[in-house]
Amino acid sequence: MFERYALFYTPIGPLADFGAQWLGWDSGIGRAVSHPEIADIDVASITRTPRKYGLHGTLKAPFRLAEGCDVAQLQDAAKVFAAGQAAFGIGTLCLRYRSGFVALRPGNQDIALQDFAAAAVKVFDPFRAALTDAEIARRRKAKLTAQQDQQMLHWGYPFIFDDFHFHLTLSGRLGADDAAHVIDALAPRLENIVPDPFLIDAITLMGQDAQGMFHQIHRYALTG
Repeated sequence: MFERYALFYTPIGPLADFGAQWLGWDSGIGRAVSHPEIADIDVASITRTPRKYGLHGTLKAPFRLAEGCDVAQLQDAAKVFAAGQAAFGIGTLCLRYRSGFVALRPGNQDIALQDFAAAAVKVFDPFRAALTDAEIARRRKAKLTAQQDQQMLHWGYPFIFDDFHFHLTLSGRLGADDAAHVIDALAPRLENIVPDPFLIDAITLMGQDAQGMFHQIHRYALTG
C-alpha cells in the first residue's frame, strides 16, 4: 500500500539506466543504485532532492487517494487513458539550468505535450484527495502567482496548464556556476543516450512508499 500516487513519464533503455545511476534510485525496481564517480562533483549531494522520484517528467503530481477510490480503479483509469492517446514526438531535449536546477527540457513549448499533460491533470483528478491545510501552506511558500494559487486549490498542483513545463530533473537547487559545471559533466554522458526526437510513448503510474521513495507500479504504452 502506497501513501501517495502520481502519473509520470518515465524513460526506458539507456537513458533510464543512466538516470537511475545518476540520481541513485531506480524506480523501476524500487532499489537504490550506486552513483557514478565524477571528479569535483558530489553527485549524491546534488541529486538528494530529486532522488526519491527517480528519473521522470511529472504529468499528474503526487496525490493521496480520495475516499472511496482504490488503486485498482486508478490502474483501470490509467489503462483507458493510455489506450486513447497516441505516442508523439516533442523534438530535442536539451540540458538547461532553469528555476535553480538542471534538467533535460524540450527546446520549444510543444502544444501536443501541453494538451496531453492537461488531459492527464483533468482525467485523474477525481482520484485525488483534497489538499490539507498543511499541504496548501507548504505550496504557498513558493510565492505562487494568483493563477498558480487557484490551480493548486482546484487541481492540487500549481504548475499545470499554461504554467506546465515538461522536464526530467537532474539536480536539486544549484548556483549558476555549479550548474554549469554539472551540465559540462553531463553533456558527453547524455549525448548518445537521449533519443532525438524524444518520444512520449507511455505514462507510468507511480506509488510513494512510507520512506518517501517512488516506485513504478506499471508503465502503460500509449496505443491510441
